[in-house]
Amino acid sequence: MTPADDALVSTFGRLLEATHGLERTLGRDLETSRHLPLTWFEVLLRLSRSPHGELTMGELGRQIALTSGGVTRLVDRIAEAGYVQRRPCTDDRRVQYVLLTAAGRAALAPALDEHTVALRRAFEGFSAAELRALDSALDRLRALPA
Repeated sequence: MTPADDALVSTFGRLLEATHGLERTLGRDLETSRHLPLTWFEVLLRLSRSPHGELTMGELGRQIALTSGGVTRLVDRIAEAGYVQRRPCTDDRRVQYVLLTAAGRAALAPALDEHTVALRRAFEGFSAAELRALDSALDRLRALPA
């Protein structure tokens, strides 16, 4: 058996394929119906779930797996649309916060409703126990050191 034949290599490949398939389908749905790219949606959602609707640029980048340059460019585009704004940290001028605006909340609400319906459709064949097992496995993978 070669390393390419290892079952974990196939497991990882299936995980990537499933992730990319969901991103493609769900992203296309949001882009078509709400003109909201999936990456923008993810930023707005994470900000909405954060205390005071804000995160540091660094924390946002960690949560959505982007480099500091990548998150800066993404936040710039979302800010141009009026969905987020930046606020400097009063204690450390190297730190910038990203805040969800009222326009961002207004854009997120209907997109989240549609996204939830699409997710229910995508996972409709899964039992509650299967979803709990999937969540558990994904949490374990998320906890791996970077």
